[in-house]
Amino acid sequence: MNIKHDILIVGAGLAGLRAAVECVGQADVAVVSKVFPTRSHSGAAQGGITASLGNEEEDQWEWHLFDTVKGSDYLGDQDAIEIMVRDASRVIYELEHMGVPFSRTPEGKIAQRNFGGHTRDFGKKPVKRACYAADRTGRVVLDTLYDQCLRHQIKFYPENYLLSLVFDEKRCAGVATYDLTTGELHFIQAKAVLLATGGCGRLYKTTSNGFASTGDGMSLAFRSGIPLQDMEFVQFHPTGLYPLGILASEAARGEGGVLRNRLGERFMERYAPTVKDLAARDVVSRAILTEIRERRGIGAKDYVHLDLTHLGEEKIEKRLWEIASFVRIYLGIDPVYDPIPVQPTCHYIMGGIPTDLDGRVLINENGSIAPGLYAAGECACVSVHGANRLGCNSLLDLLVFGRRSGLTMKRDILQYEAPILSNGSTRSVDSKIRGLLNHQGREKCDSVRKEMQTVMMEYGSVFRNEEGLKKGLEGIRSLKERYKDIGVSDKKKAFNYELMEAIELGHQLDLSEAILASALHRRESRGAHWREDFPQRADRYYLKHSLVFPTPRGPEVRYKPVKITRFQPEARVY
Repeated sequence: MNIKHDILIVGAGLAGLRAAVECVGQADVAVVSKVFPTRSHSGAAQGGITASLGNEEEDQWEWHLFDTVKGSDYLGDQDAIEIMVRDASRVIYELEHMGVPFSRTPEGKIAQRNFGGHTRDFGKKPVKRACYAADRTGRVVLDTLYDQCLRHQIKFYPENYLLSLVFDEKRCAGVATYDLTTGELHFIQAKAVLLATGGCGRLYKTTSNGFASTGDGMSLAFRSGIPLQDMEFVQFHPTGLYPLGILASEAARGEGGVLRNRLGERFMERYAPTVKDLAARDVVSRAILTEIRERRGIGAKDYVHLDLTHLGEEKIEKRLWEIASFVRIYLGIDPVYDPIPVQPTCHYIMGGIPTDLDGRVLINENGSIAPGLYAAGECACVSVHGANRLGCNSLLDLLVFGRRSGLTMKRDILQYEAPILSNGSTRSVDSKIRGLLNHQGREKCDSVRKEMQTVMMEYGSVFRNEEGLKKGLEGIRSLKERYKDIGVSDKKKAFNYELMEAIELGHQLDLSEAILASALHRRESRGAHWREDFPQRADRYYLKHSLVFPTPRGPEVRYKPVKITRFQPEARVY
């Protein structure tokens, strides 16, 4: 089936919905989502959105800029970061006017709380910068933006899986999708296509990401010849519930929760004496794993305790209700009375599809643009997070650059004629689907996926070294060979989840290889990328973004400069 729109947005999380809201009234806009829109992973965000409002104590956007640059381990592009932090206050008040029910101070102002890595006076002490709605911030913002889209009668295609980007010569002209409810293939033409498909945390065995976070948009851009930027930087959130990986938000430490080892020590005082438990996530994750390695984990197991018991029942129920609920449901303990077992969990991908400041996709290290193709959110890399994202900067990134992408698309489509493409655009996709269904393969998705996740946890997680990364690449390449013999036993057209899982697995294997190849080439430690064989940051050689390109021989890594405007790299001090 052929469908036409002016602007097509793939992904119904905060970046996609914010872009859609920006385009209404100016263009015919549609949103494709592999899940029902309000099930998008943005809804899982608990902590808040950073903005230097100064509602509870003095704050300045320059301090926010410094913290984000420092948190990125100086790999973030400072021009992009400045745009984001200066726009933050407008974002918050805009959401408030749309109806987001932020938590309030006794005076009725939007409440703010501490979050890891956010300081005043350029690093002197923590500052309350995160605007929040209890610990359900992502949920209420997602619902509010979806309501705005319905109000403006934006067309949604829910439960449609992205199968391919379609190009008219070098210009992106639409996408091919699989409609889960009917089993039909759709070709959706558009003058502009925005990828807002989220991250790929399901590459790892232990992750806070939902099952839909399989990196489809990143992988399909990569297969189309577009490089991926800074893929070696994978953030592990320090406090995933043990052993499930479900997130206990940094809001818990922002409200005063502390981490303790088996001796009862508040061990973060050793690793980050200034900000302690509110250090950046890469620092806290390595600290937890170091405690475990040195046999100070709880009961000689692979976790430590997150202690909220001193906060009191009223504060926990009012400000950390969702976290408390998760702990009670999944672990069977009450955080009002008992400490919570936690371990690092794969949480966020700092890298992704390279874009300019307005969401246009870049196809090489020289900044050439892919006409008609845009990206925003976790699948994109405008590089505001660099080597490590600070807590609560993610939602800000989604909303600032989702909006900027929308503004850019509605301007750019005035220059584009509608593409004229035939049904032949979906033939290669149809052939691939038939090939998977008809192939009597011996391999099963579940076993290959589990082995991939084990390889990534063992060789591509918090601590890395050359020997392990090479073993990881060998393992992933072996799994890619096995993937060629994948069999799909379910032959029906509609609601064929097994078929979609097989396609997603192909994307995940490609991205796993890209992550490990990028990590192998970066022979230094920076942010979330920690090489035990190269423990120092090497600005002389690696103060630059990596770009991994697809080639017939496998991933090829090249580099481009980081944009530095205000803050030169400093030594690590926490």
